[in-house]
Amino acid sequence: MLRYSTIPVTPFQQNCSIVYDDQTREAAVIDPGGDLDRILDEVERLGLTLQQIWLTHGHIDHAAGSSAMAQQLGIPIIGPHEADRFWIDGLPQQSRMFGFPAAEAFVPSRWLADGDTVELGAHRLQVRHCPGHTPGHVVFHSPDMKRAFVGDVLFAGSIGRTDFPQGDYDTLISSITQRLWPMGDDTVFIPGHGPESSFGAERASNPYVRGT
Repeated sequence: MLRYSTIPVTPFQQNCSIVYDDQTREAAVIDPGGDLDRILDEVERLGLTLQQIWLTHGHIDHAAGSSAMAQQLGIPIIGPHEADRFWIDGLPQQSRMFGFPAAEAFVPSRWLADGDTVELGAHRLQVRHCPGHTPGHVVFHSPDMKRAFVGDVLFAGSIGRTDFPQGDYDTLISSITQRLWPMGDDTVFIPGHGPESSFGAERASNPYVRGT
C-alpha cells in the first residue's frame, strides 16, 4: 500500500510530501522546496529509500531544494510540465527575490504531460496538467489511495494565485473543474499549503468553485 508523510518546509510552510510503499520502503518526495535536512530526517525515521523527486511546478518554495537533493542522492527529478521551464531557469533569481538560500536551476530528467504516469515500485500515479497558477503545473493522483497531490491549484477554502507571470484565473478554474473534480468527491487532496480537504467539501463550500 502507498502511504505518505507531509512536512511543511521553508518560511512559506509549503507542504512537502514523502510518498512511499509500506512494504518495499521505496519513496518519492513531492516538492522539496527547502529544509532538506528535515525532509531527509523524516525519510530516515520512516526507514525509506528515496528514489525520485516529483515536482508539481517551478515556484521557489516547491522546487528550490530539488537540484541539491538530486545531486546529493543521485536521484532523478521528474516534472513538472515543460511550460514551467522559465520558472525553473529563474530559480536563482527567485531565491534572491524571496530571501531563500541560493537555489540552482536544473533540467528535469523527465518533463511531464497530461495523461502521463509516474511509478513507485508496483504503484502508478496519474499525472494531470493543471495550468492556471503556473502554465506547467501538474497534479499527481493515486486512485488507489483516493489522494491527489495538487500543489497550488486548490486549497481548503481557496485557490491558487493567478497574478504571477503566465497565470490565468479562467484557466485555473477550468483545471479544477475539468481535471480535479472527475477524480471524485471522496478524493482527499494534499495542497501546497494548509490543511487537507476533499474535492466534495470544496465543491460544497469553497467560495471560488462552489457549485461547479
